Amino acid sequence: MEVKDFFPSWDELTPGQRERLASGARKQIVQRNAVIHSGSLDCAGLLLIEHGQLRAYILSEEGREITLYRLLDRDICLLSASCMMRSIQFEVMIKAERETTLWVIPPEIYRSVMEQSAPLANFTNEVMADRFSEVMWLLEQILWKRFDQRLAGFLLEERALEGSNKLKMTHEAIGSHLGNPREVVTRMLRYFQSEGLVRLSRGTVELLDVAALEEAANG
Repeated sequence: MEVKDFFPSWDELTPGQRERLASGARKQIVQRNAVIHSGSLDCAGLLLIEHGQLRAYILSEEGREITLYRLLDRDICLLSASCMMRSIQFEVMIKAERETTLWVIPPEIYRSVMEQSAPLANFTNEVMADRFSEVMWLLEQILWKRFDQRLAGFLLEERALEGSNKLKMTHEAIGSHLGNPREVVTRMLRYFQSEGLVRLSRGTVELLDVAALEEAANG
């Protein structure tokens, strides 16, 4: 996979603009649990995910986490290059959930091409709008959905990502994704277990009744 494969508007760039993006990009392999971006003071660059899984999340002053969204194969991460958007600062952390192969385009290179290319600027705005929509969706979930609905939805999302009904996740890790204390997660998982929806063991949540979890997620 090459840098050009990430940009639908690649053919609308000039040869010089293509060369700047392609030659400026560097390929990296990031190990699981590595923090790639750590808030507005960091500026790792534009990330193009070839293969793997990243997690974008925010961290409260008390150390509580909540996942904003995941980045998967062929996704683009703009917030890791937030310094190129001068008027906007993002206190977002980005961490690898799996070993991830990605391309990194330095922010100064991407910004210089974007300022010259309307198609690339439009594409960048579309990517940012998509991410904003994901964050707004998350906000709606937190404001309007009960925790049992959110937890059921999260378990189903993890099932889809892992391709398995057996999820190797601690209650604390689930709480970090959902922005809730471990105790709250444990209480609800035990309720799910009493209803026959899941089976709990150390570091593992096994989904037993997917249909019932889907019903719970939909309220």
